[in-house]
Amino acid sequence: MSLEAGDKAPDFTLPADGGGTVSLKALKGKPVVLYFYPKDDTSGCTAEACAFRDAHPDFSRVKAEIVGISRDSVASHDEFKQKFKLPFPLASDEDGTVCQAYGVWVEKSMHGRKYMGIERSTFLIDAKGAVRNVWRKVKVPGHAEEVLEAVRALK
Repeated sequence: MSLEAGDKAPDFTLPADGGGTVSLKALKGKPVVLYFYPKDDTSGCTAEACAFRDAHPDFSRVKAEIVGISRDSVASHDEFKQKFKLPFPLASDEDGTVCQAYGVWVEKSMHGRKYMGIERSTFLIDAKGAVRNVWRKVKVPGHAEEVLEAVRALK
């Protein structure tokens, strides 16, 4: 399944850091930046999380919510969030259901070895729950700024 701009974003409710939950339905009425990343506390994922952290005040000014999703456990998210002072929820999709729904659980290859993993991807969902932008195979440098510009363009 591959989501495209214009599609309705699949709803979900997932456990999140701090013992809470995150659901798309609860965020309706605001733009949502949903970013999928492979693993807590790895170099690329840390750089991406910190870029969204640093841009968080700008996202807040345009009333956008940021949610990070990986298949790491809630305990792992708690440590990652605390270590890097992340001001947005990290949701745990341990069974991969939401990753499948968004089409980010893909075959990857490293050093000639094939395996399944999360393709670094970001979805911008508008206030009505429609996917407005999709970024796949994200390159971290400049990505948070590019997403912020797309949120600003929603107005």
